Amino acid sequence: MSRDPRTYLWHILSASDAIASFIKGLDADRYAASELVNSAVERKFEIIGEALGQLSRINPTLAARVPDVRRIIAFRNILIHGYASIQHSRVWETAEGSLPALRTTIIALLDELGPL
Repeated sequence: MSRDPRTYLWHILSASDAIASFIKGLDADRYAASELVNSAVERKFEIIGEALGQLSRINPTLAARVPDVRRIIAFRNILIHGYASIQHSRVWETAEGSLPALRTTIIALLDELGPL
């Protein structure tokens, strides 16, 4: 994989867009009832957290510009290592409440860094 920070930012943006697509038209109850959507959303959050973790290693200054970067990486770790106790309501709240701001930040960073 390329060690260009833009690659990681694109992975984050792509995963964010996928999550938005997966939950479009759902409410919290319908989200919680769909194992397929739960699995897809959780996987994309894992990718976001992993990409931010990699970005933190190769360009800590850039990664630090992402608000709550450590919390996002920790969320990825919870999804992977605490899989048996995942609360769908927490994942839903993160997708609905925090993801749009993350997406905005990532787009701004990509715009600043220019095309790949």
